[in-house]
Amino acid sequence: MKGLAMARWNIGAWTAVALSMTLLACSSGRQRPAPVADWAKAKKAASAPASSEAPAKAASEVVAAEPPIAEAAPKRAPVGVENAGKPGYYTVQKGDTLIRIGLDAGQNYRDIARWNAIENPNKIEIGDVYRVVPPEEPVVAKAVASSRLSVTPLPPVPAAAATPPKASSPAAPPPATVASTAASAVKAAAPSTLPASEPMVAASVPQKPQPAAPAADDMLEFAWPAKGEVIAGFDETKNRKGIDLAGGAGDPVLAAAEGKVVYAGEGLRGYGKLIIIKHNNTFLTAYAHNQSILVKEDQSVKKGQKIAEMGSSDSDRVKLHFEIRERGRPVDPMKYLRSR
Repeated sequence: MKGLAMARWNIGAWTAVALSMTLLACSSGRQRPAPVADWAKAKKAASAPASSEAPAKAASEVVAAEPPIAEAAPKRAPVGVENAGKPGYYTVQKGDTLIRIGLDAGQNYRDIARWNAIENPNKIEIGDVYRVVPPEEPVVAKAVASSRLSVTPLPPVPAAAATPPKASSPAAPPPATVASTAASAVKAAAPSTLPASEPMVAASVPQKPQPAAPAADDMLEFAWPAKGEVIAGFDETKNRKGIDLAGGAGDPVLAAAEGKVVYAGEGLRGYGKLIIIKHNNTFLTAYAHNQSILVKEDQSVKKGQKIAEMGSSDSDRVKLHFEIRERGRPVDPMKYLRSR
């Protein structure tokens, strides 16, 4: 028993020695503190990318929703200003359209666009100056330029021939003979007095034609464009440029005279569905507030032909507004329509 107790004591002693040496070895090395997790910082770091990503995403959505604004193009200078104030030219004012300018000038707006090389009739600028009368045809003068005449002065008349001796002329010539002789002498001497730099022009050279007087058929007899009674008369002081005729929706609207449709559409404010017919170089007629238009631009129409149906487009009631323009100037239609 004593030996067994001694053995157990030895084992315990050696075990204690081994543990002591192990602890000594561990304490001699560099001690590092155990890592401590900072959960607050970790949570903040985890949420930071999400929060920074959100504004970036929102900003990208704003950019996508709002496209970049392009810089305004520089405004072009008005065209044709050198012709401002000249007869036959018009300066564009605020609210003007080429259709209205054509109506006021008594011309087809397409012709005005062609005379002024306007590519888009819907894009005209305030201050532009446009020709509103047909351009004059150039005069061909090639024949005149190539037909210069050479002038050779005539020799002077001998004194003996001009004043015969008294012996050979017992009686003085009659007054008529003296006058004709003097005129012949003046004609003969006239070419010798012209400077050499001013050649004579042959009488057969054609001259520039003079403007023709208005044709007789320019004075038209207009027919009534609708059967309704007159509910508003012409009055320039109140800006009433024509007459208004009553009627029902769909009533026929007739061409007041033969001509060509120069406009059919809704491009002129205050007129609704509008038709403009050019009858000759003097007269236009306009038919406004239609319900439907039955003709097309550049179409020829005859007097009394149905061109539209009465309506109330751009108006407070069903009616036909009818205008007659003489060289673009509104005139009272009642002076051109027969009494009924």
